[in-house]
Amino acid sequence: MILSHEHKELYRTVRKFVTDELNPHVAQWEKDGIWPAHEVLKKMATLGLLGINKPEAVGGQGLDYSYQLMLAQALGNCLCGGVPMGIGVVTDMATPALARFGSIELQREYLAPVIAGEQCCSIAVSEAGAGSDVASIKTTARKDGGDYVITGSKMWITNGTQSDWACLLANTSEGRVHQNKSLIVVPLDAKGIDRKTKLDKLGMRSSDTAMIFLDEVRVPQRNLIGQEGMGFVYQMMQFQEERLFGAASGIDGLFNLIDETTEYTRQRQAFGQNVLDNQYVHFRLAELRTEVTALKALVYQATEDYVAGQDATLLASMAKLKIGRVAREVTDACLQFWGGQGFMWDNNVARAYRDTRLVSIGGGADEIMLGIICKLTGTLPSKRKPAAA
Repeated sequence: MILSHEHKELYRTVRKFVTDELNPHVAQWEKDGIWPAHEVLKKMATLGLLGINKPEAVGGQGLDYSYQLMLAQALGNCLCGGVPMGIGVVTDMATPALARFGSIELQREYLAPVIAGEQCCSIAVSEAGAGSDVASIKTTARKDGGDYVITGSKMWITNGTQSDWACLLANTSEGRVHQNKSLIVVPLDAKGIDRKTKLDKLGMRSSDTAMIFLDEVRVPQRNLIGQEGMGFVYQMMQFQEERLFGAASGIDGLFNLIDETTEYTRQRQAFGQNVLDNQYVHFRLAELRTEVTALKALVYQATEDYVAGQDATLLASMAKLKIGRVAREVTDACLQFWGGQGFMWDNNVARAYRDTRLVSIGGGADEIMLGIICKLTGTLPSKRKPAAA
């Protein structure tokens, strides 16, 4: 993928925003267990960063996804994973289906305020018994007059305690599990919603994550995104941007960790020499840098295919798998080279070690990505009949 001057300027703008507006506050937000979403999003909107690839009719810039990739990659320079994830939910996880399939009226009511930095949003798909297995969700939305009446619960909802609305997946009929679901915009201040339970997580501490309970919540049927019964399909498509964002937003952070570790081991003395002088250490850091560079190339190729209108499911799934695996490898190796200092809670490498562990779980676990890759490459084992008794 060839980057234009405009791509590079967008990247520079976002990286400066991260340096000036995010990183000075990361330590406090991590302690607070929440980031000030509305405040940060309003500042981003002022710079035109919330509607990069969204329709111009509702305030977006209408650019292709390669520009959104620059936002994601530059956000990776944040000193924590929670804030980029919270931003990514708004730009790449809760809004793609609305931007693509939602009516213009629905976009004006809910997407336009997000692009303007006036509202925050969440994606509400996962449930306690249905994480990667999206088809198993139990939340229902039945029709009553001109409303949907929604009952159920959602788990691990990023931005959940402060979002204005959620793009929620619910069962709208009794049909087949891949054909009975719909995406519905649900205002989170609606009567019958309880989202007071903020979850206490291993990492991503600056990101507020909630359980959401819905008890006979009424939502106008006009809040349906696209066609009823197409929600599973829309969500699978929406996942592609989520997975590309997740992979892209990890690249710079991993490079930065390798750079920090290189400099630390250059200064750290052990047994009469710098730690970096050990061949194993500098060879291992070179190996890790190569892995991250390969990941970057994969993400760029997947994005190029996506922009060209090709099915990027295979490469996006590979990129999602790769970022999870590489992030675990890089953070573990770098923490080891930091020694006792790496085990300190507020160390950047320790925070990355905690935060990046989610990448192999959220947005489709590694095992789901492997299943997709096997299916699309014909690598599934043949079904064999059981041997006769």
